[in-house]
Amino acid sequence: MVTGKEDTAGIFSRGYYYKNKSVMEVALNRIRETAEQCHKLEGFIIYNSIGGGTGSGFATLLREKLAESYSKKMVFWVNIFPNPQLSYSCV
Repeated sequence: MVTGKEDTAGIFSRGYYYKNKSVMEVALNRIRETAEQCHKLEGFIIYNSIGGGTGSGFATLLREKLAESYSKKMVFWVNIFPNPQLSYSCV
């Protein structure tokens, strides 16, 4: 689990291109280590937030990297949408 890496100010492109390059390496290493421990890996289930910024920008980049590394594995994405009454920074 990779958490607590916010700081893109709700901007998708900042989460995709700029802020998460160092976090991406950590996430991919953790995924690879966990996948190597599996006897028969069928696929992945990934939860991420949508609304612009770290959750959506980083998750889109992660989706591309997983497609490159694990092209024959199923990836099931669960998107969590922000509540407009609670989140004032929905993009």
